[in-house]
Amino acid sequence: MPDTPKKPVKPRKKTARRRTAPGRDAPPDRLDAPRPIQLAEILGQRRALATLEAAIASGRLHHAWIFYGPQGVGKFTAALALAGVALDPTAAPDLAGRFAPDADSEVQGMLARGAHPDLHVVVKELARFASDKKIRDNKLTTIPMGVLDEHVLTPVARHASVSPGGLASKVFIIDEAELIAYDSQNTLLKTLEEPPPGALIILVTDSEERLTPTIRSRCQRVAFAPLDNEAMQAWLARANPDIDADQREWLLAYAAGSPGRLVRALEGGLYAWHAQVGPMLADLDAGRYPLALAPTMSGLVDDWAKDHVKRGEKTGENRSKDTANRLGARQMLSLVADHYRRRLRQEGEREHAAGAIERVAAAESAVAGSVQVPFVMEQLVAGIAR
Repeated sequence: MPDTPKKPVKPRKKTARRRTAPGRDAPPDRLDAPRPIQLAEILGQRRALATLEAAIASGRLHHAWIFYGPQGVGKFTAALALAGVALDPTAAPDLAGRFAPDADSEVQGMLARGAHPDLHVVVKELARFASDKKIRDNKLTTIPMGVLDEHVLTPVARHASVSPGGLASKVFIIDEAELIAYDSQNTLLKTLEEPPPGALIILVTDSEERLTPTIRSRCQRVAFAPLDNEAMQAWLARANPDIDADQREWLLAYAAGSPGRLVRALEGGLYAWHAQVGPMLADLDAGRYPLALAPTMSGLVDDWAKDHVKRGEKTGENRSKDTANRLGARQMLSLVADHYRRRLRQEGEREHAAGAIERVAAAESAVAGSVQVPFVMEQLVAGIAR
């Protein structure tokens, strides 16, 4: 039976709020830092947690780790939790034998405020605030070498800002590590081969195969798996107990064992999209071409993108409408792909469903290439109909 937390653990959100005062031109040095939780609070992942707890109990943490597995299953959350233990000299076994820091310690206080200077969280969004304008102007599709240099390679060589005493003096968590370019991975390899004392580097990835073999060989690898239905039921019951039975069933099937995917579906209102788009997709599958399908999909994406930009304005984020359109389109395409993945399990529907999924993949590539969303949706619907 999987472990369950005392309260639901929401996957983190990457925020891009500036730490500098409004109106200042100087870029901030980092994004708002996420807050670690206790390892014992992480939902499921018994095998991964056992590996981490054994390493902590040994008193000697390997300097480099890869946390890999599907998106949204707790890899980044676990990396933060490990950082919270490693940086805190008060960490000791609790009554259950699990290592945990003193919740009232100075280190935990800094982490709770997002103010620990030796916890470095590296995400592609840091490119928006790079000192190099060329990096700031690039699309957020990779982790540029400039970001890696500013936030890992340079600070890793400095002395820790806080008096060390824990299992690590500095922790670097690189999310979506597969987005580091090949040449940059080779540069990072030098640090992994000869790390400064006290440095702990955790690479978090959904696509471990995109990391070079030499990177993988220098790291301890920890696999994370989708949560089982019982754990997902418990998570959803605590996160949002007021959801009706039909929506609960749909969300759990859509999430496919990923709390992160479930949260995005909830926050994006995907069940409401499903209620509008699902019947029209069923008509399409039955050979009745719904003229309103593509315009409805495009309209929902456009409304979502406008709202996404407005919400960014309220928090001080400068969100691009084009980027918001792409994010919304990807959500819509994930909804369509989920519809056809379910049909794959139905006898006599597999060939049609497999072809539709291929069409969705082509649509995703078109969206990534900045093709206009209405055109993508029209082509997708027409392609599935054929």
